[in-house]
Amino acid sequence: MTRILLAVALLMSPLALQAQAAKPAPAPAAQPHPEVVLHTSQGEITIELYPDKSPKSVANFLQYVRDGFYSGTVFHRAIQGYLVQGGLYTRDLQPKRTRSAIASEADNGLSNLRGTVAVARGADPNSGTAQFFFNLVDNRRLDFVGNQSGLTWGYTVFGKVVKGMDVVDKIAALPTRGLGPFATDVPNPLVVIDSANVVGEAVPGDESKPAATKPGTEKATPAPAKSADKPKSKG
Repeated sequence: MTRILLAVALLMSPLALQAQAAKPAPAPAAQPHPEVVLHTSQGEITIELYPDKSPKSVANFLQYVRDGFYSGTVFHRAIQGYLVQGGLYTRDLQPKRTRSAIASEADNGLSNLRGTVAVARGADPNSGTAQFFFNLVDNRRLDFVGNQSGLTWGYTVFGKVVKGMDVVDKIAALPTRGLGPFATDVPNPLVVIDSANVVGEAVPGDESKPAATKPGTEKATPAPAKSADKPKSKG
């Protein structure tokens, strides 16, 4: 009897091994999207980034944030019903020196819908550096439609406002004026980005400030970019 049981066990072993081998490997856990908080003179804006869709654009933006580049820059362009743009100019409306431009990722399938954040650029689709803009409405005409020209390439969406869209709307509602190199659309008063940091990391250059945490995780006790780095004006 023992010999019969042993023989059955030997016959079943290859089948059992095949069954185990056929089981699919567990899918890797989805990585959380990084978030960045912009601390502005009008309030805080939290942006969720999409590295899975726009890896180059997100890496570029995060590097500027971690370098403290955005501290002291302003939102120099606000058009109600269109966009709010910033990320390059100082309080004196002087452009800061940027790193090299990045390749466009506008063909990533993301649309310039209200609340999304996109890379501002010049006529060349691959000229984006530090500037970005918030879409105030569904600006689908800024989406990628083909690689024939800079116009058809559209603008790369790389994130979305998840908290503080009311702050963005408040900035857009400010009166505007011509100032410095800009003939119009500069918010009055100037809206300054005091600092920016990645959620979970300290504010660059200020170790005294605690790192921000995601809601629900708290413990109980090379030349200056041109002003043309922007989407076409409405109309």
